[in-house]
Amino acid sequence: MNNLPFHQFRGTEGYVASRALQDVVNVAIALERPLLLKGEPGTGKTLLAHHIAKALGMEIILWNVKSTTKARDGLYTYDTVQRLNDARFGDGDVRDIRHYIKHGPLGRAFASPERVVLLIDEVDKGDIEFPNDLLFELDEMRFHVLETDEWVKANHRPVVIVTSNSEKELPDAFLRRCVFHYIDFPDEAQMRAIIDVHFPGLSGDLLQSACTIFYGLREVPGLRKRPSTSELLDWIRALLASGARLPEEETPPFKSVPFLGALVKMEEDVDTLTRHANRPADVRTAGHRFFR
Repeated sequence: MNNLPFHQFRGTEGYVASRALQDVVNVAIALERPLLLKGEPGTGKTLLAHHIAKALGMEIILWNVKSTTKARDGLYTYDTVQRLNDARFGDGDVRDIRHYIKHGPLGRAFASPERVVLLIDEVDKGDIEFPNDLLFELDEMRFHVLETDEWVKANHRPVVIVTSNSEKELPDAFLRRCVFHYIDFPDEAQMRAIIDVHFPGLSGDLLQSACTIFYGLREVPGLRKRPSTSELLDWIRALLASGARLPEEETPPFKSVPFLGALVKMEEDVDTLTRHANRPADVRTAGHRFFR
């Protein structure tokens, strides 16, 4: 257990973190448990790990999980192909197997002389055994390199951030060992704070209109992919670069919104907006800021 102060993470200049999110990050650091983050795409799960590393002054090591990823792959690989090529063509000292042992993300985190942040991104993409195998390696905090008969033992337990998009259920044993947080999509007040970080001093009219249109789009029923925070920021950047003006109506026709393709990325969602715009107004609004 580390003896560092509890309140190590309070967000950064580039990442607006709610108090609940700050608390859960600090709990995970204090308990030295993996922090499992869920939330809809665009809520800043991956970005959070980078800003935790920045706030703590640590290196970040990224492990992007794929369907074929195995926990052992994160420790090391033995490049037999390169060794064979070197033996055939006379390049390199093939007698020293250490030259062909490559540490994976988990192995680099263990071998690092300093404590690091390890981001295990989209853990739910791995096979059904991956989460529990991963926990075993994290519990061991060391691994054996069979080819050299050497052990690599961690000097420090990494700060482990795990993200999931809920593509599949994670094992109960894995969940028991993690600290969990679901990142809610920012409400309008928090979103304004996020926008202010990226666009300090943005004019009040543009900020108000952009938020109204953005949250109005997110409320349209039936969208397969609702626009995210990063897409809102890209859209505002495009508006500022072009000097385009936003429609002044409280519920504007969606076709009058400039650069809508920065927010709506799927053709079927454009069709949904079109169908929605053709519905009667009293049905369309239903108490919400739906587009017309």
